[in-house]
Amino acid sequence: MKTFTIENETCNITAHPTAREAVSVAGAEPFATAAALADLAAHWTAARLVEIWNSLPGAPPVKKFKNRQTAVVRIWNVIQGLGEPMAAKAASKPHAAPVKAGADRKAARTKKTPKTASNDKGARQGSKTDKILDWLKGPGGTSLKDIMQATGWQAHSVRGFLSGTLGKKRGLTVVSTKTEDGDRNYFIKA
Repeated sequence: MKTFTIENETCNITAHPTAREAVSVAGAEPFATAAALADLAAHWTAARLVEIWNSLPGAPPVKKFKNRQTAVVRIWNVIQGLGEPMAAKAASKPHAAPVKAGADRKAARTKKTPKTASNDKGARQGSKTDKILDWLKGPGGTSLKDIMQATGWQAHSVRGFLSGTLGKKRGLTVVSTKTEDGDRNYFIKA
């Protein structure tokens, strides 16, 4: 049975093949079970537990642990592989839970491609969208006031419809011009 020692000053953990060898190490505390490690850890600060964990080979660095028990269990599971030859370590499965790659990242949003005229089903016959499209395709287009009056929408809703529904979703190029009296006029570029 392996016996481990932890050095008081450096927090290094070493595996020893016998208890006699472990006890002979000066300035280190020996332990052979998870319970013995937990007893030693009861007097350690949280910072020391983090320092011990971060000094273990192959352990992903942490800033803190959820609690003392979690720290002790994770440390115990990782040190079980200490002192084994490299071939034996590669053959055994890891004792610590694997860290999910990219778990702390959000999924990247992809930009939707606008519909083209070839795959556009068109607006439903008689809908507001259908009427507005007819007006915009007509000679000279239509004014903001006319669209607001016909639909009952406010100016910001009309602009959002022209930009979002027609521009982005349908891929149409809506051109805006200002008349001499200051009104907005819109038309679809052919």
